Amino acid sequence: MKRIVLLAAFALSQAIAAAAQDRPAAMNQGQMDRLDRNRNGAVDQSEYESFMTSAFASLDKNKDGSLRKEEVGQLLNAQQFAATDANRDGRLTQSEFLNRVMADFKAADRSGDGHLQ
Repeated sequence: MKRIVLLAAFALSQAIAAAAQDRPAAMNQGQMDRLDRNRNGAVDQSEYESFMTSAFASLDKNKDGSLRKEEVGQLLNAQQFAATDANRDGRLTQSEFLNRVMADFKAADRSGDGHLQ
């Protein structure tokens, strides 16, 4: 479980950092391998979304359906948190979170085929 949370935290930080900088961060091969559930050598959109949904749930310590600054701790700085908090209410809903990370996925999918390789 701790390994999943750590991986989730890393993936979250990479995705949000990329969002704040307006460009997606590249995943290394080890990260790709962990996300590639069907072992086809690529991470497809559904694999990524499933992983990020689980990451959100793991980070939502109080299980209120949102992430507060305290729950993301050192993973996000104030600018990164604000870039993801679309409605500026001080918390990240699962929808806000997934909108951001899936936009990052699409930006990283340079071929537009729904896969990261």
